[in-house]
This record gives sequence, structure tokens and C-alpha cells, in this order.
Amino acid sequence: MRDFKKYDIWQLSHAFTLKIYSNTSLFPKDELYGITSQIRRASSSIPTNISEGCGRNSDKEFNQYLNIALGSASETEYLIILSRDLNYIDTETFEILEKEINTIKSKIYKLKQILIQQ
Repeated sequence: MRDFKKYDIWQLSHAFTLKIYSNTSLFPKDELYGITSQIRRASSSIPTNISEGCGRNSDKEFNQYLNIALGSASETEYLIILSRDLNYIDTETFEILEKEINTIKSKIYKLKQILIQQ
């Protein structure tokens, strides 16, 4: 069994999720059950699926959970774009979050490639 806390990608995605929670605390209260909830669930799904995949018995199973994490990362990226377009986050915050989510997506993809090669 793998220790998910040792994976750089888990650490990055966990820190990113904390940043999303912090930023969304400033969103309009009428969005609490809308975009606020959705972006929080999508971002937290990334480290959650990495964690769950680490508890599986094979590289194939781990890879499947990385696929889910990658999908959640793409969903999060869209919700960051939507948040910017709704003026819930400013351009500077958007650029930081977009760069971080794309780094996370790239690292998930690279880890998937490593698992396939083994």
C-alpha cells in the first residue's frame, strides 16, 4: 500500500484545495449551494481520489483513481474560469489558481504515464 501523503501531487492538490476554500469564503452567500459548493467538491475530489487510489492493490486501480482526479481537476479549472467571469475572483487570483491547477493536471498525467510503463 502506498502512503498518499508522500506523493508531491497529493501535497500540491491538498494545498490547492485549502486555497480554494479560502477564496470561496468570499463568494456571494447566495452561491453557497451553487458554485461555492461545486468548486469545493471538485477541488477536494482531486486529493481524495489520489488518497483512495493509493489504498488500492494494483497500479491499474491506482491509475483509474488518477483518471477521476484528472477529471475533477478539469472540472475545477472550468469553475475557476467561471468564477473569474462572474467577478467572484480577480484576474491576479485567477492567474495563480489557473497556473496551479494546470501544474496539478500535468503532474497527474505524468504519474499516470509512469504507472502505465511499469
